[in-house]
Order: sequence, then structure tokens, then C-alpha cells
Amino acid sequence: MMIAASVAGVFTDSIGQLSGAISEQGFDVSSDVRTDVEVISDSGSDAIYNSTSATITLYVKNTGTERLAAEPGELDVLVNGQFVTDYTVTRADGDGDWQPGTVVRLDIQRSLALDEDHRVQLTVNGDQEVFEFRT
Repeated sequence: MMIAASVAGVFTDSIGQLSGAISEQGFDVSSDVRTDVEVISDSGSDAIYNSTSATITLYVKNTGTERLAAEPGELDVLVNGQFVTDYTVTRADGDGDWQPGTVVRLDIQRSLALDEDHRVQLTVNGDQEVFEFRT
């Protein structure tokens, strides 16, 4: 009887942990599905890269339904396949969260070779966007 009770207790605890993990994963997936961003900068514009300050400037619109934080920790940024941590994110129309339908300005500090093709990859809550341009 004691063995059966202890086995039942272990199963009950395991099922409770599994249920909690599934609920948490469901919330994460829901957030990922509601997140969508689009780079709205013109890839042919001379304003994308400033060689004097070694700055890439992109405008990114929140086209999803998820409210995002307009801060560097919200985005993963890769330039030409290299992870970048030196960047700033500012709301183009003021301060506060990155609401659906609003645009942020992303300034990435990175020296680039001139007269070459370059690629910036942004990842937000699992949503990936790739922007290609030529300096």
C-alpha cells in the first residue's frame, strides 16, 4: 500500500510539472505568433549607411499585435552574420513601448566596406526579418 501511494505521489507531481511546462510553452508560442515586424527602410537609399559615423540606420515597423519594448534587449541583430550588441532603438514618433503600427529607428554601430552588399538580420520573439543593402 505504501509503495502504491508513493508511486501515485510521484506521478501526480510529474503530471503537475508537465502541465505547468505545457501552459508556459503555450504562452510563449502565443507571443511569438502575435509578433511581426517589417523593415520599412528603402534598401536603395543613401541614408542607410553613414560611413563617417559607421552607423547603419533602419526603420522597423511593428506590424503584429504584440506590444514590444523599444530597447536593445528586445531585438537580436546580426550584421553580415555577426552578432551585434552596439545599437540603439528609439521610437520614431516619441517615447514609450513599441505599439502595433508604430515605427522605431534602429541605429547600429558597425564599420562596413564600401561598394559591397551587406545583410542585416533582426529577430524579435522568433520573428526574423532580413534586410539587404549595398554601401
